[in-house]
Amino acid sequence: MKQIGEVLPNKDKTFVIEGSGRHVHLCRQDIERLFGEGYELTKVKELSQPGQFACQERVNLVGPKGMLTNVVILGPEREHSQVEVSLTDARLLGVKAPTRESGDLKGSAGIIIVNKDRHIALEEGCIVAKRHVHVAEADATRLGVTNGQIVKVKTHTDRPLIFDDVVIRVSPKYQTFMHIDFDEANACDLKSGDLGEIIE
Repeated sequence: MKQIGEVLPNKDKTFVIEGSGRHVHLCRQDIERLFGEGYELTKVKELSQPGQFACQERVNLVGPKGMLTNVVILGPEREHSQVEVSLTDARLLGVKAPTRESGDLKGSAGIIIVNKDRHIALEEGCIVAKRHVHVAEADATRLGVTNGQIVKVKTHTDRPLIFDDVVIRVSPKYQTFMHIDFDEANACDLKSGDLGEIIE
């Protein structure tokens, strides 16, 4: 039942929001540097985006001021290694990670990735992921969006927020989900299954 003052979501404009924790993507060369020649990552959990998965392997991240332990690796392997953290994580590590879209790594922060007695030092590759909505091509018309568009999204959560500067990514390879980091998820008290809605 609708409560007094409650604004119900427009179902034609909604999608599930997921909180994305700190994680690492690795290229083939860096997988072998950290785990050995010919090593293959071990898939343990499928993610919402088709073909993406969490791995059994974990690493530590080391910066000038601190370390984050037991950080998950996501597969499959990529052309370039990339580390995604929240702004809180970046401050703990002591790195100046810029807010970027995935893959936009030029001039981003350096970081050390450690696995037991092995490590690699990335000169760049550590970013804070820009909040975004993966949109299945079939949903783009329903949502009224195009690839690369910047929108505002209202969260239908216990602490509703309006996120500005949200980038839309449209692809036939995607499932429609919004991704925000844990700083943003905690700010709006995100819970599993909570919805976001594109607003004017």
